[in-house]
Amino acid sequence: MILINDASFDDTLEVMEHFSEKDPRIKIVNVENNETFWASKKYALTLGIKRAKHQRMVFTDADCSPASDAWLSQMASHFSKDKQLILGYGAYEKRSGFLNKIIRFETVLTALQYFSYAKAGMPYMGVGRNLAYTSDLYYANNGFISHVKIPSGDDDLFVNEVATGANTTICFDEMAFTYSAPKNTWKEWMHQKRRHITTASYYKPKHKFLLGLFYLTGFLFWPLAVVALLINWKLALPIILARVGFQYLVFGKAAKKLKETDLIPILPLLDLFLVFLQLSIFISNSNSKPKRWK
Repeated sequence: MILINDASFDDTLEVMEHFSEKDPRIKIVNVENNETFWASKKYALTLGIKRAKHQRMVFTDADCSPASDAWLSQMASHFSKDKQLILGYGAYEKRSGFLNKIIRFETVLTALQYFSYAKAGMPYMGVGRNLAYTSDLYYANNGFISHVKIPSGDDDLFVNEVATGANTTICFDEMAFTYSAPKNTWKEWMHQKRRHITTASYYKPKHKFLLGLFYLTGFLFWPLAVVALLINWKLALPIILARVGFQYLVFGKAAKKLKETDLIPILPLLDLFLVFLQLSIFISNSNSKPKRWK
């Protein structure tokens, strides 16, 4: 096991050293900031990967907790001669409040998309909170070199670049989930989503088109539904109910598999709220893009 201390300012290094004293299998990579790669997770990961002795690697973040002791074995079991990239599910802890429900809803929706695209033979992203790939795949792609100057994207941009229908598979066994602490304020979460959307702009054109079409149709549905009801509610209502019913069917199945069933009863509200939040984030990013995402 390799623990990477990415230039922390707290007692992280001391905690890691304490772990390594108890288990000689633990290796520590202590990263110090430099002017070229200041606060770069990709730089830290690169140093960690270079330290790895084995070909198959499973990644998670320091703020993540595995759902079970079987997390590592479950993720690694999906490797094969052909499958060199494993997409896992990184969930967020359940807490009270509407913000927590929105965060978990958006997480399930994102997972539903990248799992579905991967099963259809068009993988386009993964999450660094729960991801596995081989060193062969990493070195064959020259690591993160093509997007090393982009602050984020060590997970989704790397997957977007190297993943194919032949070399990628998914793992959504509940024992292989990881759980992270969610953001506590709307401001923190909006900042995080602004960074994610900025990264998505570097996806392959076909992925940007398909994802953009998904969000555009999701946004247009609500205002068009209102207009249609005003013009001819007898014709519009069955179509609207059919769409909502199909959404319940698809999202409900995913939510059950990903252990997020408490979101199902308020699905339309979450969907409507998230659509307009995403619109506000897109407008914010269009007006100003911070040079450094903290």
